[in-house]
Amino acid sequence: MSRLAPTLQAFFTTRLSSQRGASPHTVAAYGDTWRLLLGYVATTTGTPPQAVDFSELDADLVSGFLTHLETERGNSVATRNTRLSAVHSLFNYASGRHPEDAATISAVLAIPMNRHQQRTDITYLTDAEVTALLAAPDRATVAGRRDHAMLQVAVTTGLRVSELTGLRLNDIHLGIGPHVLCHGKGRKDRTTPLDRDTVRVLRELTKRRSTGDDFVFPTRTGTRMSRDAVAARLDLHATTAAESCPSLNSKNITAHTLRHTAAMRLLSVGIDTTVIALWLGHESIETTQVYLHADIRTKEKALARTRPTGTRPGRYRPQDDKLLAFLRAL
Repeated sequence: MSRLAPTLQAFFTTRLSSQRGASPHTVAAYGDTWRLLLGYVATTTGTPPQAVDFSELDADLVSGFLTHLETERGNSVATRNTRLSAVHSLFNYASGRHPEDAATISAVLAIPMNRHQQRTDITYLTDAEVTALLAAPDRATVAGRRDHAMLQVAVTTGLRVSELTGLRLNDIHLGIGPHVLCHGKGRKDRTTPLDRDTVRVLRELTKRRSTGDDFVFPTRTGTRMSRDAVAARLDLHATTAAESCPSLNSKNITAHTLRHTAAMRLLSVGIDTTVIALWLGHESIETTQVYLHADIRTKEKALARTRPTGTRPGRYRPQDDKLLAFLRAL
């Protein structure tokens, strides 16, 4: 067995899970990266995964893998950088355990992230589209009431889909100072306030249910909803809502669209981006800046607040040169 194999196993069982307390999503994402990378090595060099060593996994091979992700698998620059972060994390861990491979490890760690333009074409819903979407679920059914409440929470709190599906009854507090306790990315908890409409909807949804560890938005069997299940229900309700609000037909509505919608609703009423960053659980304020770029109404309001320049409209008229005037008068 190579030196890479036991190092990789220790990295996932000890480093990520025990020492860093990485979330299951992070562990799964890192695992996907290494499965892809070792599969690429096997295809490129013919070396089976258990026999790959650090000396073979050099900077040229890793760079080739990253190029393969973008050109053949069609991954975005952001996804490519995420995969590289997973590789860097393992090599950082290995640097203190295998000094004999220091040159190879240092070269891989020196592979830079690719720069990419920040997206400003985010999709979000207008007030009329939100109203239509919330009216789409059939609240005469148990599933319809659940979906209506889930959509209501999503567009007012901006929770991620994993945070929505992971909400439990003891995470919601509907008394004085109503809020939800959200278990976010990187095992980071945050408290998000609830407005009156959302409190009313959640009270109606949970009034006949016991408190505790039950999921707020469960499946028919009481288990946690999957991402695919949420996506399917959202597609169903978006199709229904588009019958009364045709503008929805031009938008790809996902759970993240509802998160963007919550952010844009906060921005439209003048909430500072630092507060929105805390609200959404962003680690960096730079992540929240995309909403400023996306909202043309905010730019128009900023323009309206500026003082007039005092410049009068009119066509440009060049001043007559005295020498030319003299020559024309001859």
